[in-house]
Amino acid sequence: MVEVGDDAPRFTAPLANGDVDEISLADELGDGPVVLAFFPGAFTSVCSHEMSTFQDRIADIEEAGATLFGVSIDTPFAQNAFRDDLDLSFSLISDNDRTLVDAYDVSMDFAELGVHNVAKRAVFVLDDEGVVTYAWVSDDPGVEPDYDEVVEAVQSA
Repeated sequence: MVEVGDDAPRFTAPLANGDVDEISLADELGDGPVVLAFFPGAFTSVCSHEMSTFQDRIADIEEAGATLFGVSIDTPFAQNAFRDDLDLSFSLISDNDRTLVDAYDVSMDFAELGVHNVAKRAVFVLDDEGVVTYAWVSDDPGVEPDYDEVVEAVQSA
């Protein structure tokens, strides 16, 4: 698993930002901290609450100079609908090919539902150079991160 002090795995992936673009982590580094908030799936109750809570805290995150991205295995088209539904101002990264969940070692299965290799609920804060300064991963998809702790991690990154 990716831990504090590790270099964050680099990636290029589709970006849902109201349109569909491409994001490269390397291009995001150097402009302040980057927050990657992994979530299992769009339009689910806990994930909707989590992303809405991050939206409620976006001013705190942006005041610290950070950029927040949600990350799930959903297609960017589904993510754009999810963004619109929740009125999110931040972009979502589509990990439809599971590259990020594998690289960050945050994959889980809902075997009883026949759903495999989705993202665990996890948050990583990266500094300007791409070093992980905060890592939180839950094995329980019903547990949300401590949002105050995330904001503090961003402020000290």
